[in-house]
Amino acid sequence: MPSSISATLYARLQSQVGHRCGYCRTLARITGQPLTIEHIIPVARGGSSDEDNLWLSCRPCNQYKGAQVEAIDPETGTLVALFNPRRRIWETHFTWSGNGTLIIGLTACGRATVLALKLNHPDIVAARLLWVSVGWHPPKD
Repeated sequence: MPSSISATLYARLQSQVGHRCGYCRTLARITGQPLTIEHIIPVARGGSSDEDNLWLSCRPCNQYKGAQVEAIDPETGTLVALFNPRRRIWETHFTWSGNGTLIIGLTACGRATVLALKLNHPDIVAARLLWVSVGWHPPKD
């Protein structure tokens, strides 16, 4: 956790996000890995470490997002803002496939985010299949 982020703020973010990634919704307890601090607008793009610009994400989502703030919607070819887990409702932009292993983008923002953050990378889809088989996934909201 960055030194500028206090343990109290990290705990508050964990409570706000339900201990799961703001993008792929994976629960930290399933992976055994702590969630990482996510700068919605990355510091490299002028974002701050103020609470309203922070959320939590799993390491893969955070790494794939990097300094991106927008991506191309594969359906329309339009450049759109990536999903903002602090300001937008996940269920408006995404849904789970029937078997609970794929994240399907419902909007331009959702579709662009699925591709940019590789939310359906084969490794995570394989893990989700196992999690579904034991009733750990998809998360119940």
